[in-house]
Order: sequence, then structure tokens, then C-alpha cells
Amino acid sequence: MANIRDVAQLAGVSLGTVSNAINRPELLASSTLQRIQKVIEELEFVPNASARNLRSRRNRVIGLVLPDVSNPFYTDLAKGVNDAAYASEYVVILCNTDGSAQKEVQYLDVLARQNVEGILITPVSESNLTLANVAERGIRLALVDRFPLGLQACSVAVNDVYGGSLALTHLHDLGHRKILVIMGKADFPQVVDRITGIKQAIESIVDADAPEFIKIHLDSMSVKNAYEVIRDMNSPFDFTGVICGNDLIAIGVIRALGEKNISIPEDVSVIGYDDIDFATSATVPITSISQPSYELGFTAAELLISEGESPEKHVHQRIEFQPKLVIRSSTAEAKSHRP
Repeated sequence: MANIRDVAQLAGVSLGTVSNAINRPELLASSTLQRIQKVIEELEFVPNASARNLRSRRNRVIGLVLPDVSNPFYTDLAKGVNDAAYASEYVVILCNTDGSAQKEVQYLDVLARQNVEGILITPVSESNLTLANVAERGIRLALVDRFPLGLQACSVAVNDVYGGSLALTHLHDLGHRKILVIMGKADFPQVVDRITGIKQAIESIVDADAPEFIKIHLDSMSVKNAYEVIRDMNSPFDFTGVICGNDLIAIGVIRALGEKNISIPEDVSVIGYDDIDFATSATVPITSISQPSYELGFTAAELLISEGESPEKHVHQRIEFQPKLVIRSSTAEAKSHRP
């Protein structure tokens, strides 16, 4: 089997010139390039992709670090990333942090030591220190479902402040005045933004019957965790509306309330978040705040790959999608507002 030295010897050029013909043909004179290409064809030489990547310090691999791949929202996001990567002949390494800052640090370190082309990440905390350390090691970063807060990197996110406001406003317009907000961890950036939006919506209401809300923070934004919390509530459930941190929480809440003989939406209205596929086919189709999860992943991956392909031309972008309210059967007018 012919190797690069055979090509160089027969073409009468150096190893570096053959390397340029394979990796950077624009650097060579047309006659030199044609001579080398002719020899490559005659010898049926196949460049070694691994060696070529090593020489150029590129391996066409990107890391994707997500907080919970069991959540269909992140599954769709990861599919968007993978599709964009595949279209550009990149491979994706998926890392699941389970919302753990310790796991996040460990995965970032491993990916950096693997010399990946770049890393897409949905951080689990507000701190950018770990990400800044990765960037200092020469690894390109792009943030997904999160803005960079001073970090020099592309970001693609959804306006979660507006999303929280949409949910609260919808329940208020239906006459709900006592609302339970059940979200994930209190320091999770998306949770912070959504609660901020809820508060802003309440502050904007000028009438005397602005709604009150109580928060519950879950360690895991899962069906099981939400179900158990609502099931184990000892006091009477006197809320008429529930805003959930995602559709999985909404499913758990609806199940637990059903076991307490509380009807949805006749007694209590429930709003989810993310608008996953199952929200439509649930026993009670769930009103939800829709996010373009696939588009988030696809767009972020495109930005990261574009930066790697043309770093000298790249300009960091901050792209923000707007969530939408999708109304289904899980919300209705509060009893006090019905004729």
C-alpha cells in the first residue's frame, strides 16, 4: 500500500508539499498540484484521515453537555445538534450531567483533553468560571438554551422571562388568583428567568385582584418527583392554577391531583413548559409554553461549526427565540369566573 513518502518521491516534492496538496491545495501552484494529484491516482494512495486530523489538530468532533437527556426537550435539542453536525461531517459526543455542577466540570475537562473541535453546553449554574477556563485552553464554546453573561461565545436561547410571563398572564386572564409554581432547582438559570417573568407579569397587573403564587422547587424535573410532591401534600389543595417547569412535571401534577379527586381543568388548571410531543396526547392534553427545542440545537451547532471552519471571519452571535403559548384542555376559567 502506497504511503505519503512514495507520493512525495515519485512527484519529486517534499512531504510538506504533498500534505498541502491534500489539506491546503490552494497554497500550491496549479502545475505542482496537478502533478501530485496524478501520482496519487497512479499509486491509488488513500490519505489517512486520522493522521491528517492529527497534523491539522482537528478531529471534527464536538461535545454536547446537557443537564438531563431523559427530558424529551433535551432529546429533541440533541437531535438538532446531531443533524447539523452530520450535515457538516462532524461527530457528536453526548454528556449528561444530571444537573450536577461537579459532573459538568468533569465532562468539560475530559472533552478538552480529547481536543474536541468545540463544545456545546447548557450550563447548570450561573457561574461562567468553568467555561472561561475551558475557553482559555483553546476550546471553542457555544451555549444552548442559555446566554453567555460576558463569556465570548455564541449563544442560542429562548426568552424564558417572557415564557414565565405568558404562563401567569394566561391563568390570570382565566380568573385564577391563587397559583402554585412548581419548578426545578432554584439556582437553575432557566428556572430563575421563568420565575422572574411570573413576578413581572404580576407587577404589571393594576387591578386589585392580582394573583398570589407559592413556589416549590424540585431536585429533579421529572414526572415521578412532581407526582410524589403533590401526592404527599397534607394540607387541602386550595390552588386553582399550577405553572409547571416542564411538561413532565405537569404530567406528574395531573396524575397526583386525579388521585385526590381533583379534576383538570374543572377544579384546577395546569400549564406545562416545552410543549413536548406527549403534551398533545396526554390523558388531559396539556396547555404548554412551546419552545423550539430542535431549532435551538441545530442553530447552536451551526454557529459552533461555522466558527471552527472560518475562525478569522466569525463573529459571535446571540440568537433569541420567543416562546409561544399553546392552549389545550388542561386550562379553563376558574370557577369564580364562570357564569
